[in-house]
Amino acid sequence: MIIGVPKEIKDNEFRVGMVPAGVKVLTELGHRVIIQEGAGEGSGIQNEEYVHAGGKVARGSDEVWSMAEMIVKVKEPLEQEYCKLKKHQILFTYLHLAPLAELTKVLLEKKVTGIAYETIREHDGSLPLLTPMSEVAGRMAIQIGAQYLEKNQGGRGILLSGVPGVPPAQVVVIGGGVVGVNAAKIALGMGAQVTILDNHLPKLRYLDDVFLGRVATLASNSLTVAQSVRKADLLIGAVLIPGASAPKLVTRHMITTMKKGAVIVDVSVDQGGCIETTHPTTHSDPTFFVDGVLHYCVANMPGAVPRTSTFALTNATLPYAAKLAGMGFQQAIRSDSALGQGVNVFDGHVTYRAVADSLKIPYTPIGELLN
Repeated sequence: MIIGVPKEIKDNEFRVGMVPAGVKVLTELGHRVIIQEGAGEGSGIQNEEYVHAGGKVARGSDEVWSMAEMIVKVKEPLEQEYCKLKKHQILFTYLHLAPLAELTKVLLEKKVTGIAYETIREHDGSLPLLTPMSEVAGRMAIQIGAQYLEKNQGGRGILLSGVPGVPPAQVVVIGGGVVGVNAAKIALGMGAQVTILDNHLPKLRYLDDVFLGRVATLASNSLTVAQSVRKADLLIGAVLIPGASAPKLVTRHMITTMKKGAVIVDVSVDQGGCIETTHPTTHSDPTFFVDGVLHYCVANMPGAVPRTSTFALTNATLPYAAKLAGMGFQQAIRSDSALGQGVNVFDGHVTYRAVADSLKIPYTPIGELLN
């Protein structure tokens, strides 16, 4: 199979879809890998490293997109890339289609096979390709929030840890999944007072155990969310429903009750956000204020630490990419039910129910479409 790795063009997105080790593995298996010139430079990977691993470096993106049977990248295609997509081409990337009606329409019209990293789900319920970036984003959320709490950044002028005689900041995390747990780890390590809300009681019991009672846990409902939001100096949105739009758990009215200069980091913004006042921002223009509350809503947070993020991501994606290349699409998803759940669009149909429901588009099970 011919595998293409284009350079990411999203604002300040420095990650790349494959590292040289992945190129070496795939070429040793008999596949061809074409990498766009400079695609890895943002992650500290030079063109020569890809060539040494057996890949071919292409000068522009057109050659990569036109030749590749499978495109491996990090973020969803942007509008200027829509024209490069080909019929029956496999697109293996983070798609987050639930809030992206226009991209979904293009993928359906062009009959692209879209396999989303974020919906590949193993038998134990884990999301192996979403987990590494959720770990990065959760940890980043606290260091970013701590920075924006500084007065010169627009925040309340609070040190996350406090000092003797002055209390630490109140950090509230909505969602006890991978993002929430990693955010809580860093917040605790920096000395903050941390509260996690989740609607799954076994998860709260688990969190109470692993954090040895140092984190306050609350069953999530409209009252506990409102009370927690009101006291927060730093609010982390960490809600995930795989493939679907995030529910709006924090309302505009709740925002009006927050302290002036409080900070919100909505990590779930790439699925539409779990806070009513959030909308996607970029690394170039990351923040905005609503009712005196600073919002940070960058949809590709891990792109700011590309060296760590790229290697963490490709550690997880490579086995699946190798299976798709080696077995072909249909045989690969027949043999691997986890990979099958990653298929969001195929042959002009939406094949992931949560995406179909979010966009109000008919859903067709992938099994009905296979030969």
